[in-house]
Amino acid sequence: MIEVILKRFENPDETRVFEKGRFDVVRLGGLTIGRAQYEPGWRWSTHVGPQAGTELCEVEHVGMVISGRAAVAMRDGRQFELAAGSLFYIPPDPHDSWVIGDEPYVSLHFHGAGDYTR
Repeated sequence: MIEVILKRFENPDETRVFEKGRFDVVRLGGLTIGRAQYEPGWRWSTHVGPQAGTELCEVEHVGMVISGRAAVAMRDGRQFELAAGSLFYIPPDPHDSWVIGDEPYVSLHFHGAGDYTR
């Protein structure tokens, strides 16, 4: 018999904490889903990179922005802005990201959450 499973990010399976942010992980139905929460001033290369041991993020992402805004800069110089309501795909090419403005940033990650910050 297949069972229904209900989970909430308020009680995640795992939480990865770093300066100015956190990444909550929920495992559900064979998927690993993440919720990123970053404070104003957060930057991947500054606040996660040293912990992950890489200069730039190399994880592939598929997700949706819930609130706030962030920038993504690819190593080749291309830059993109993510805003509330945006669905995004970011390839595993090296990239940096940071919060834009004074509002906290929150996004859900449907792909790449298992490897994020590692």
